[in-house]
Amino acid sequence: MQVNTIPTRTLRPVPDAPAVDIIDQTALPYAYRIVRLATLDDAAHAIRAMQVRGAPLIGVTGAYGLALALAQRPDDASLNAALAMLAATRPTAVNLHWALARMQKRLAPLGAAERAEAAWHEAALIAEEDAAQCRRIGEHGLALLRPLAARCGRLEIMTHCNAGWLACVEYGTALAPVYAAFAAGIEVHVWVSETRPRNQGLLTAWELRQRRVPHTLIADNAAGLLLAGGGSCAIDAVLVGADRIAANGDVANKVGTYLKALAAREAGVPFYVAAPRSTIDFDCASGTEIPIEERSGDELRVVHGLDAIGQPGQLRQLALDEAVGNPAFDLTPARFVTAIITELGPCPATNEGLRGVYPEARHA
Repeated sequence: MQVNTIPTRTLRPVPDAPAVDIIDQTALPYAYRIVRLATLDDAAHAIRAMQVRGAPLIGVTGAYGLALALAQRPDDASLNAALAMLAATRPTAVNLHWALARMQKRLAPLGAAERAEAAWHEAALIAEEDAAQCRRIGEHGLALLRPLAARCGRLEIMTHCNAGWLACVEYGTALAPVYAAFAAGIEVHVWVSETRPRNQGLLTAWELRQRRVPHTLIADNAAGLLLAGGGSCAIDAVLVGADRIAANGDVANKVGTYLKALAAREAGVPFYVAAPRSTIDFDCASGTEIPIEERSGDELRVVHGLDAIGQPGQLRQLALDEAVGNPAFDLTPARFVTAIITELGPCPATNEGLRGVYPEARHA
């Protein structure tokens, strides 16, 4: 993807140094800032503070965080301590735990002399696989969107949160089909939900602007009205990503996703979830078993933006002692999901549908 017409990625290894550079997503959309991660603590902070966010990118960052730790000390104690620290940073996004488990399986049998190089190599493989999987999600999603575009000669897509390339290494999950459609010459317009309280829809608007994809930002609560709008050429589909998908097809995603699924079902609008294999948790029977991260109340009490002279700042809109509930995710039951778009193709949001795409999971 591109930033200011320059090809880039959300995370890039530093040549000839045990470090990685990331886009600091807490600075977006007001400033484009690169931050260097050189230690395990740097990586853990980047995940916890949401300098990197999006389930696939969290997984890749976790893998590199482990590699950074082993570059300092590759012994068993360091490996286990790093795994524990990184696993505790974000509880809901299963990609992180998937990546750490893969790294542990690869590295634990090795001697200390081999681990540092092997960790760096395995993290790079995870990053490249993520980019390739997202590209294929885009291709499979485009095949679903083409018939919808044929009805009116264009596509009207609604999103929630940010599941574009900023949430992955490249391409994105939910936005990958949008980018594929745009590249194919299909007229496409995206309705971008702001996604309070962290306003990650602003990240979607930022990256769509970089790619010059037409879009309109909407308040979260405007989504129901737009979905119910009707007409011969109303919203064609809702496309979202996921932080964890249970074995039965229930979906955990950024809070507010469930409300869009309800409105889409009522309006008869397809509701698609785009996610790679690493987001599907076959050890989790249903959404009721997925832990929901509760984040700081200050994410609601404090508003971030630019002041009158264009400088980044913050404004307190609630008292310090105002009681606030701030769940980061909600659960969308599988029955509201039209299909899950994976890197191997779309499938029903059911246990049978998911295991049909990933038959190896039957024997996991």
